[in-house]
Amino acid sequence: MAPSSVASPLCTWLVAACMSVACEKESSLKSSLTSSQRSLSKWGGRRKKLVSKCIVGGGFGNVDLSKGLISSFYGSSIHSLLTSCLAFEPCEEYYSSKGLSSLLAIFGENGYSIFGSKPISRKQRRMNRAAHSGKTMAVAVQPAKEVTTKKKPFMKQRRVVVTGMGVVTPIGHDPDVFYNNLLEGVSGVTEIEAFDCTQFPTRIAGEIKSFSPDGWVSPKLSKRADKFMLYMLTAGKKALEDGGITEDVMRELDKARCGVLIGSAMGGMKVFNDAIEALRVSYKKMNPFCVPFATTNMGSAILAMDLGWMGPNYSISTACATSNFCILNAANHIIRGEADMMLSGGSDAAIIPIGLGGFVACRALSQRNSDPTKASRPWDINRDGFVMGEGAGVLLLEELEHAKKRGATIYAEFLGGSFTCDAYHMTEPHPDGTGIVLCIEKALAQSGVSREDINYVNAHATSTPAGDLKEFQALTRCFGQNPELRVNSSKSMIGHLLGAAGAVEAVAAIQAIRTGWIHPNINLDNPDDGVDTGVLVGPKKEHLDVKVALSNSFGFGGHNSSILFAPYK
Repeated sequence: MAPSSVASPLCTWLVAACMSVACEKESSLKSSLTSSQRSLSKWGGRRKKLVSKCIVGGGFGNVDLSKGLISSFYGSSIHSLLTSCLAFEPCEEYYSSKGLSSLLAIFGENGYSIFGSKPISRKQRRMNRAAHSGKTMAVAVQPAKEVTTKKKPFMKQRRVVVTGMGVVTPIGHDPDVFYNNLLEGVSGVTEIEAFDCTQFPTRIAGEIKSFSPDGWVSPKLSKRADKFMLYMLTAGKKALEDGGITEDVMRELDKARCGVLIGSAMGGMKVFNDAIEALRVSYKKMNPFCVPFATTNMGSAILAMDLGWMGPNYSISTACATSNFCILNAANHIIRGEADMMLSGGSDAAIIPIGLGGFVACRALSQRNSDPTKASRPWDINRDGFVMGEGAGVLLLEELEHAKKRGATIYAEFLGGSFTCDAYHMTEPHPDGTGIVLCIEKALAQSGVSREDINYVNAHATSTPAGDLKEFQALTRCFGQNPELRVNSSKSMIGHLLGAAGAVEAVAAIQAIRTGWIHPNINLDNPDDGVDTGVLVGPKKEHLDVKVALSNSFGFGGHNSSILFAPYK
C-alpha cells in the first residue's frame, strides 16, 4: 500500500477534526485538541493493529505519525490544517462500508463527538448538519482516489434509417398490400364477429378477420399467448424479413447491439379477462401464464428471446401515443451508440367485450352501426366518435453505416421527434392545443427541420369532435398557410389501433415517401367549421413529392408525440 495511506478510523478522526476547525474559531483550536488527546490515545491503542496494517514502513514517508500529524493541527492557520488533513489518502479499509458507517454513526446518529463522550451542543449539531449538506462535507466525507478523466472522443452524429417494415392490420398484413388499400380508399371497418355484441350500442370495429401466426410463431405459444403478442411477434419478424435479415445475416450480427422496443397500450386484455373468469371457479383453473402474458413488455421480451437479441429491450405504454414513444426511444439508442439495430413499434388487440365495453362506457365510440365503412370520418361535421381497431406495426431501425455495410435497402431516414404532456385532462386535449404545438415545435428543433420543409402530415385525427379540431388548429399555427402542406388520417379506413396506431401510420408515411403518393381521407363529406379543405387530402389519392413527413400521435393522459421521416439522401 502507498506510504500516504491511512486507516479508516484515522480518516474518520481527520474528517471530524477538519469539520471542527471549519466550524470553530482558530483561537479555540488548541484547547479542543489538547482536551481530546487522552481519549485519542486510548482510541488509538485499540486501533493499533489496524493502523499498522495500513502504514508501510511505520510512518508516512519521513513523517512521524505521533508527532508530525498532531503538530500539524497546531499550525498557525486553518489552511495549513486542511492541507495536512487532505494530504493523506484513505486506505482501502475506508472505502469499505465499515469506514463509512462508522463515520455516520459518530456524526449523525449518536450525536457524540469523536473526541470523547461529551454530547455535541445544539449549535455544533446545526453546524454539522450544514456541513454535511454542503461542499465542505462533500470533500471531507468523500476523499475519492484520484481519477484521471479522459476526454470523450468526438463521435460523428449517427444517422438512423428505416430498412424494414412489418404490419398486421384490418386491410392487409403486408406493407405494400396495406398501403395499396389505403391509396384505393378501402375501409377495414366492419361488424364485429369475434363475439356477440348485440347488447352494446357500438357493434362495429376495425377487426382483423383473417390472421394466422403459422410460420411466424410456434404452435405452442400461439395457443397460450394473447393476440396483441401474436400480432407483435408476427409484425416484428415480417419487418426483419422485409429488411433482408436472413439466417446468414443474423449469424453475422452482433446481437448485443440489437434490441427490441415494441409497446402496447392495453396489453394482454384477453388473457387477463380469461384469468378472472377462471378465478370465479378456482385459482387452480387459471392459466399459469396469465400474469406474464398480460404484461405489456412480454411481447418485446419473447421476440428478443426468439432472435437472441441482447441489446436494449423493454416496452413503453403511453396509451395511443405508445408507438411513437417507442420509435423515438429506439432511434435514440442507436444515435447514442448503444445499438446498431432496433425493432420498434406497437401492438394492441382490445376488441373483446371488456375493451369494447370500457370505451362505450366513456362515450368515445361511434354508433354508426348501420353503415360501418362510413363510421370513421375525421374532420367531418357528422362524426360521432372513433372506431376501435386492432393490429401491429413494427419498423426495423438501423444505423446508416451498418445498413450500408450489409447492403440493405433504405426506405427512409428517421430525422427525430419529441414528446410533451398537456397536463390538463385525462381524455380531453388542452383547449388551446398548447401541448400539441409545443410538441411539434420541439420535434422540428430537435431534428433541425424548418417549418417550410414539412409538406406531409399523417395526423392523429381519430374522428372525435374535440380532438380533430385541436390538432388541425395546432397544425395551422405551426405551418401557417404553407401551400404545399397536405394532411390526411389513416384512421378513416382502419379505425384507431390504439397503441399500434403510431407505428402503422409511420409505415403509411414511409410508404408515401417511397411511392410519391398519399392516401385520401374517406368520409370527409361535410368538413367541420374552421377546417381548411385546401390543406386536407380529398377523397382520392394525390401525388406528392414528400420532403419531410410528420406523424402525430396523442394519448389519454395528455401524451403528445411527433416523429419525422424524410427520403434518404
